Amino acid sequence: MSEPLPQALLMAVKLPGVESQEFDASLAELARLVTTLGYVVVGTITQQRTALVSASVIGGGKLQQLAERTGGSGSTAPTLPKVKDKARLRREAEEEADEPDFEPYIGPDSSLGEGPIELIVADHELTPTQLRNLERATGTSVLDRTGVIIEIFHRHARTQKARLEVEIARLNYSAPRLRESPRGKERQQGRGAGEAAIELDRRRIRDRIAELREQLEAIQKEEGVRRSHRRDARRVALVGYTNAGKSSWMRMLTSSQVLVEDKLFATLDTTVRALAPETKPRILVSDTVGFIRKLPHDLVASFKSTLDEAAEASLVIYVADASDPDCEQQLEVTRSVLAEIGAHTVPSHLLLNKVDQLTEEQRRDWQRKYPEAWLASSRDPADLARVRQLIVDFFESFYLEAELVVPYDRQALVSDMHENGRVIEQEYAPEGVRVRFRADRETLERLRSALSA
Repeated sequence: MSEPLPQALLMAVKLPGVESQEFDASLAELARLVTTLGYVVVGTITQQRTALVSASVIGGGKLQQLAERTGGSGSTAPTLPKVKDKARLRREAEEEADEPDFEPYIGPDSSLGEGPIELIVADHELTPTQLRNLERATGTSVLDRTGVIIEIFHRHARTQKARLEVEIARLNYSAPRLRESPRGKERQQGRGAGEAAIELDRRRIRDRIAELREQLEAIQKEEGVRRSHRRDARRVALVGYTNAGKSSWMRMLTSSQVLVEDKLFATLDTTVRALAPETKPRILVSDTVGFIRKLPHDLVASFKSTLDEAAEASLVIYVADASDPDCEQQLEVTRSVLAEIGAHTVPSHLLLNKVDQLTEEQRRDWQRKYPEAWLASSRDPADLARVRQLIVDFFESFYLEAELVVPYDRQALVSDMHENGRVIEQEYAPEGVRVRFRADRETLERLRSALSA
């Protein structure tokens, strides 16, 4: 019998200006992230406030409710109490007065009475002080949204490059969150010893990050050389929200054994394969890391070289899960991340995936909203053939038609035409081979130049 999964509890504050639908979607997404991390989400405690509590995010009453469910004390006070000044006491009183009395929302498939809560996850970025205070009050481990995403990336990184990228982001996240030494230990070692130890640890982290970046730069140089060899190739980049179906399309379009899992961030490494059946000239397809709300900037920076596949592509295909109620918000997240890395100017097309899960009315709604979009399912062979042809048509839409005569002693140029364009007609004339074919402007100019040399 398998061991039961550890239990986790979600925590969030709804601030003014945040729509209920956006708030709920963010929480649902956080629950999926925590599930991907290997926990079962057994409940959610939410609160509506005008601002986050500076010390603990949520107000004292909600913090006490949280502590009751985790077996904590509910107090954020350190082992040795600090003397509070009047301004701080007044501020805390104002925060408590602002706290409405909301009951926690408990997930429908959960039972908080069974087993201990082993993790609390906040749908906010926590400061080191907030993280420490929440752990002290609840007596259990606490992560924020960024910490969960980084931990998932850490577990899913398979190649050396991905591991280096994730480790850099992980260390950047950890450095400011190093715990202070207990005050009792500080007294034994001498005042200030705890701070000195933390600074030493932070210096070691900075040195380690510098070492990792050197290793990453070496790998990026090698990849840059490979990308330069593909610079003139026809390149398609599949981008989109995590778990939208990019890897499924990658697998079907290229007939390759790309990892496909129903998990968030199953793909972290860029995979490049040729469109199958192969075209002449070849069309290369790349799968990229998925996006998500509030994607940590350190991860975007670390994975910039991976995302450069999208910035350098000839065509970007936005893969979106049309069956997801939050599809349009996910599209906005994808566009904003691509704009951040400078890939928003690349020619693009929208592929609305998983249409096999839609009703006819829903399909018509999507067609009205996005008349130029490709509606398809990666499970449908007919849709696969149609999308493949649409990709080929995109590149051929830039072709120009020409008729050239190739002398018989320059037959290698005829082979060149077959490899780099579409030969429409080929006729043997006294002066040479008369070829009518279509190709892009650069190829035509190159061939004309070769014939006139």
